[in-house]
Amino acid sequence: MSWQAYVDTNLLGSGHVRKAAILGRQGGVWATSSGFTLSSDEQKAVIHAFENQDQVQASGIRLAGEKYFTLSVNERSIYGKKGANGCVIVRTKQAILVTVYEAPTQASEATVVVEGLADYLIGVGY
Repeated sequence: MSWQAYVDTNLLGSGHVRKAAILGRQGGVWATSSGFTLSSDEQKAVIHAFENQDQVQASGIRLAGEKYFTLSVNERSIYGKKGANGCVIVRTKQAILVTVYEAPTQASEATVVVEGLADYLIGVGY
């Protein structure tokens, strides 16, 4: 399956994710949904966020120009909120899944989708 198919089918196709991108842990955008453009600074910030957890917790994270308040961050996942909407970012061995959900979707619904795809990718070596 292509990286774009993971975005289109597994993430957006779930109905619980509105926007998504897959970044390489070494940099670069592997796939993205239409209109979801992460600037190079935003990409770098996401890639390095897992090593700078205190900073992300204090300052939040910016995705496609929107700033999200950080609810939780650990070595695998970042959860953010902006009003009724939020983001779920999950790191695998080689990639980082960056997703945004919008109301009426709840955080728990989006989290299951994104974490599930991350588990699958880790299981197949990515």
